[in-house]
Amino acid sequence: MQAETDSSTDLAALSPAEWATRLEDVGEEAGYFENLGKRHSVFFSDQGPVLLVTFETVADIRARQPDQLPLGYGIALARGWSSLTVIADGDTWFRDRAVYGYFDRLVDDAFFEDFDRVVFFGAGMAGYAASAYAVAAPGATVIALAPQATLDPRIAGWDHRFVQMRRTSFSDRYGFAPDMLEGAGEAFVVYDPLEAMDAMHAALFRRPWVTALPCPTLGANLPAMIAMLGLVEPMLVAACEGRFSAAAFWRLYRQRRNSLRYMRLLLARTDAAGRPFLSALVARNAARRLRAPRFANRLAQLQAVLADKGITLPPERPL
Repeated sequence: MQAETDSSTDLAALSPAEWATRLEDVGEEAGYFENLGKRHSVFFSDQGPVLLVTFETVADIRARQPDQLPLGYGIALARGWSSLTVIADGDTWFRDRAVYGYFDRLVDDAFFEDFDRVVFFGAGMAGYAASAYAVAAPGATVIALAPQATLDPRIAGWDHRFVQMRRTSFSDRYGFAPDMLEGAGEAFVVYDPLEAMDAMHAALFRRPWVTALPCPTLGANLPAMIAMLGLVEPMLVAACEGRFSAAAFWRLYRQRRNSLRYMRLLLARTDAAGRPFLSALVARNAARRLRAPRFANRLAQLQAVLADKGITLPPERPL
């Protein structure tokens, strides 16, 4: 069971050592907690026959989870599922012999065979890891948000964002993520095709067993946008229940229409493209559905521009 936290406890004020001790205590009660070398650890909660495997970072857990416990643990615990969270302290891409050895042990122990369904999840750096280590659990479902395929400069030398990782080996074990997905049941890569680096990595994932889910306009920090739209948990729940598919994702993704932030990004995109007619349609839609004054003001400006050109907007459709 998840340890209860005193309402007076300020979790954000915990020192790194205090937080690590708390995580270890909760992990030992739920299943086990183990350090993997100096910069990684694993948190396992043994609850039921469905296993959610997530790759997370210390920074994300502490900044984004209200209870400062792993995202995967919270989602799984609420539904009686097991969870396995591999945690990185910093930008490691989970490239560590201790992590390799841990997954080797899981394979040797036939660990994943004890579960009816296994789902791997990660975003960005962790999306790379979720894809790369999924080879240890044949038949698993994998969901990766804006993952890198590799940072080997011989393959991805065009990616200038992570030059500090170029001395790290991506050519040994669990190395090239797209190849590691071959044994997966289903793999889904969510990315923004307008972000050149992310799109190029996504292209490296193109395999018959990988479904690409392009989401234009979400931007360079696609994982944060997906989280802000509230899609992460329903995606993982659907996957753990065996209901996730491209169609299921697109149904969930319609929620973006109700996000002012997304609509602002969309309007900025049409403005940058010099498409006042499309911009006016976007502004009108947001002003009407979301009752957003700024969009209403922008609509008035755009209608004036279009009127000077003798252009009027088509009649509005019923909501």
